[in-house]
Amino acid sequence: MNDPIADYLTRLRNAIKAKHKIVDIPGSNIKRELTKILFDKGYIMNFKFEEEGYQGNIKIALKYHPTTKVSAIRGLKRISRSGLRNYTSVRTMPRVLNGLGVAIVSTSKGVMTDKEAKSENVGGEVLCHVY
Repeated sequence: MNDPIADYLTRLRNAIKAKHKIVDIPGSNIKRELTKILFDKGYIMNFKFEEEGYQGNIKIALKYHPTTKVSAIRGLKRISRSGLRNYTSVRTMPRVLNGLGVAIVSTSKGVMTDKEAKSENVGGEVLCHVY
């Protein structure tokens, strides 16, 4: 596994396509930060960090609409990857679906959303878009 963020997003995407309620992902620090952001923004129902072994596991309960069974996460897109890094300043911060989605940015002050990075007045590497 070369890219832990791409692995994380692919596991989530596959679990949503298969209509799973819970997805189990090998843990790392960046994956924990991404999970906390997804939970805070309401894209996942719940999560649990299990400290077993070297890196532990993350159990994520996915969120679906109760009647239509449509996932709260409509799309996950990896932006900055190992072959092509994508950096942005505060002025050129991307807007996902005209502000309805979230761009997750790795800044010098930690991993945060695009709106939080604008309020902190910091730029950084755009990791992914979630909508």
